[in-house]
Amino acid sequence: MLRNDELAEWDRDNFFHPSTHLAQFARGEMSSRIITGASGCHIEDRDGNRHLDAFAGLYCVNVGYGRTEIAEAISKQAHELAYYHAYVGHGTEASITLAKMVLDRAPDHMSKVYFGQSGSDANETNIKLIWYYNNILGRPQKKKIISRWRGYHGSGLMTGSLTGLELFHKKFDLPLAQVIHTEAPYYYRRDDLDQTEEQFVAHCVAKLEEMIEREGADTIAAFIGEPVLGTGGLVPPPAGYWPAIQKVLDRHDILLIADEVVTGFGRLGTMMGSDHYDMKPDLITIAKGLTSAYAPLSGSIVSDKMWKVLEQGTDENGPIGHGWTYSAHPIGAAAGVANLKLLDDLNLIANNREIGAYLNTTMRAALGDHAHVGDIRGEGMLCAVEFVKDRNDRVFFDASEKVGPQVAAALAESGVIGRAMPQGDILGFAPPFCLNREEADEIVAKTVAAVKKVLT
Repeated sequence: MLRNDELAEWDRDNFFHPSTHLAQFARGEMSSRIITGASGCHIEDRDGNRHLDAFAGLYCVNVGYGRTEIAEAISKQAHELAYYHAYVGHGTEASITLAKMVLDRAPDHMSKVYFGQSGSDANETNIKLIWYYNNILGRPQKKKIISRWRGYHGSGLMTGSLTGLELFHKKFDLPLAQVIHTEAPYYYRRDDLDQTEEQFVAHCVAKLEEMIEREGADTIAAFIGEPVLGTGGLVPPPAGYWPAIQKVLDRHDILLIADEVVTGFGRLGTMMGSDHYDMKPDLITIAKGLTSAYAPLSGSIVSDKMWKVLEQGTDENGPIGHGWTYSAHPIGAAAGVANLKLLDDLNLIANNREIGAYLNTTMRAALGDHAHVGDIRGEGMLCAVEFVKDRNDRVFFDASEKVGPQVAAALAESGVIGRAMPQGDILGFAPPFCLNREEADEIVAKTVAAVKKVLT
């Protein structure tokens, strides 16, 4: 126990935790949870408490915890070649193999993969490539990026700007001027409750058209969007949204970045979210599901259309001036190869479709009529429950009441981890793809009990 107390003290004295109330943690008003092991869909802390992780870390441990195949691939790579850079044409067997595997799973019009370390740096890469692309084409004014309110695209300067959540802007002097935000495709939170889904899509399109007209299409380089809004509330788009948006972008020669950090490699029950919604992106951002978080790795998948211009740019200007020391790190790449192989060998995407649908159906049956549940939504292995003060008039709780965090805390006390999403009283679930029916039933039953405890 002394060792554990000492570790907790070191934690408070030395460790800067991301997305944390720093003062509360330093004062000991928040618990220090130190995770020591995991298997399947469960994690265990140093005190022996076992939890069903219904959010797969941060929706990233897609194949589940404790996969020895990935651990052995990492070990083998580290013993053979722990590191070499990817600059000036250098590669490793793992990085080259993974690039081929990614392209085999991407839409047919994609051409190359640039590997980084995180979704944030992948989106930074995307913006740099888009600006380079337009400079090579002689369009130096075409640089603005349209993002959406409630979108999440990272925590850097540019990617934090792209993110459309107040927490990631407040007191950071963000967003930067090159980023503008349009309507989120969040049907439940529409202003006009009389709108049908079709009418709401038309409204989102009209707002986008107004922005393009106001700013000038010749100043707008790209539009970035997650196929399904992730951290902004786990919100699938209304029917017809992406085809309608795609038409506007094509008409105005605006590139599309599909941020598939969450949806890529199976989360929606299809290999890629772009295929799921018939999107035709010019760039695809990948990260979490690429390695199931067994090692840090991200990627920017570049379309044929963009790649031709990038080649032209290097013929005119010499080697492209972009790279990270750890780009295509061989240990991360080895983890990615083993992870994607497991995804296929264990048929995990098919299990995702079946159990994800079961989880959503069961959750709706259990909580759909609750007086304080306004919406239950999901797609694939994503599910969200949104709490309201009055469901009939759609009156939301005041943020100061922290209803979502209270329900998430009560759920955790019962041994299940869900996520209180950061903007609204929304409880999110994104379990590993190996979830079974019994575990799905446990998530639902304990969610019902947590809701009853907080919202009687």
